[in-house]
Amino acid sequence: MTRRLTQQDIARMAGVSQTTVSLVLNNRSDAEVRIAPETRERVLRVIRETGYAADPVARRLADRRNRILGVFTYEAVFPTVSADFYHPFLIGIEERAQEAGCDLLLFTSAGAAGGRRRIFSEDSRVRLADGCLLLGRTLDRDDLARLLAEGIPFVSVGRRDDAGAPVPYVGAAYADATRALTERAIALGHRRLAYVGAGEGAESTVDRIRGFTEATAHRLGTDLVVRPDEPSPATAGDALAMHLRAAGRTAEQVLDALAAAGVTVALAEDAADAVAIVHAARARGLDVPGELSIVALGAPTRPVHVDIDFTGFRMPRQEMGRRAVELLTELLENGGTPQELLDCELIDGSTLAPNNRR
Repeated sequence: MTRRLTQQDIARMAGVSQTTVSLVLNNRSDAEVRIAPETRERVLRVIRETGYAADPVARRLADRRNRILGVFTYEAVFPTVSADFYHPFLIGIEERAQEAGCDLLLFTSAGAAGGRRRIFSEDSRVRLADGCLLLGRTLDRDDLARLLAEGIPFVSVGRRDDAGAPVPYVGAAYADATRALTERAIALGHRRLAYVGAGEGAESTVDRIRGFTEATAHRLGTDLVVRPDEPSPATAGDALAMHLRAAGRTAEQVLDALAAAGVTVALAEDAADAVAIVHAARARGLDVPGELSIVALGAPTRPVHVDIDFTGFRMPRQEMGRRAVELLTELLENGGTPQELLDCELIDGSTLAPNNRR
């Protein structure tokens, strides 16, 4: 597919700055903006020769004050701990903003409350930008409510529950992807399944366990059992949908709990936990996926070397970043509360196999 021409391309071919190209496209000719006639004609000639069409996002922002989009992150995105997880979101945001001829302003000076970042403080600069993109596993509900109440344009990268009013967002369809993978496992004969992870808190987590619960209830007719400390013995034919919280447990302890419950497939909320469980299982001589299947529900949120071909899904992180910029510009132009969920890509890896323990 041919790459779309950008204002930077036109500027390079015309030998001018991107700002000059933007001024010519927007027909700025007032007293404050002076462009030599021969310069204007040179830019227009390149536009005619290339057939360049202005990016719709850039056109939406043509009348805005600053052409600056803010980015606020509730977690540090540059340290090694989170760089791999947030990097694709930031790439998507940067690419789409650059195509639209916008600058990005990363807000880093917000005050912290209880060790957590907050948008609003005495020195808050959020209004310097035309609108703001919000990143983080969980967002502060008081911040969201104030942004909505004060009419400050923003879009959350990630689905968010209402905060006194609907929140504009672009998210991933985690519930649909988790439901599809759970149903696939059941179709392969698995009747004792475990969801390993927090299962509560962030909307992305809640969506995942909702997809798991809906699939097991519909396909197996069983309710969710939350973290049985001493699972009762069960025959292989009994159906079980178990929620096992991984926090505070080693991979070996998680494996012990799965074995005690007779689980044949575990769906790990965080791919980092999936890696640890696989390594612990193989250290015990267990065959993965022959004796225990593992499904990874997305990307690892903490640094871990993933050298396993997991069955699971791929989050559309870069596309979410790009789409967030587009939704923010639509909101700036038309108002409203845009809300979108993008499909996750299902991955047919090698860690889910038919259940041979029936």
